[in-house]
Amino acid sequence: MNLSHSLVAQAEQLLAVCRDNKIKIATAESCTGGLIAGCLTAVAGSSDVVERGFVTYSNEAKSEMLGVPAELILRVGAVSEEVSRAMAEGALIHSHAELALAVTGVAGPGGGTQDKPVGLVHLSCARQSGVTQHERHVYEGDRDAVRWATVGTALDMALAAVKSQTAVA
Repeated sequence: MNLSHSLVAQAEQLLAVCRDNKIKIATAESCTGGLIAGCLTAVAGSSDVVERGFVTYSNEAKSEMLGVPAELILRVGAVSEEVSRAMAEGALIHSHAELALAVTGVAGPGGGTQDKPVGLVHLSCARQSGVTQHERHVYEGDRDAVRWATVGTALDMALAAVKSQTAVA
């Protein structure tokens, strides 16, 4: 899989804004399997912004690495707003980052249900000094399309969070 020029440009823009504001980023990824961190680190010099990435594909990893309560996953499912928020907040707690992105979803082609169809992704962005933001999307296309669309949305979400934080500060 090759990164598109538009995703690299998004990553470069996010990294530049974070660098200017001395903000470090952590990622907590399930359905994207590290693609967000991979996109960020495809940019030379990203090490001064990217603090760490968590690939938490299994429910156990979400609990062990990020502190997402197993009971929460059992109650609402891994693909949920609540788990997405807990992943982002857990990534902040278990890193030295000021901003964390988290994604969990059903990339397909299987695994979807009527309530949680293929293409459903929950994204959250947590900041040390702010409210955790959440977005729910249902993307069209095959597995790759869902995963790459999620990366683009996550980068946009993080950029918006950084810009809103710096506008307030």
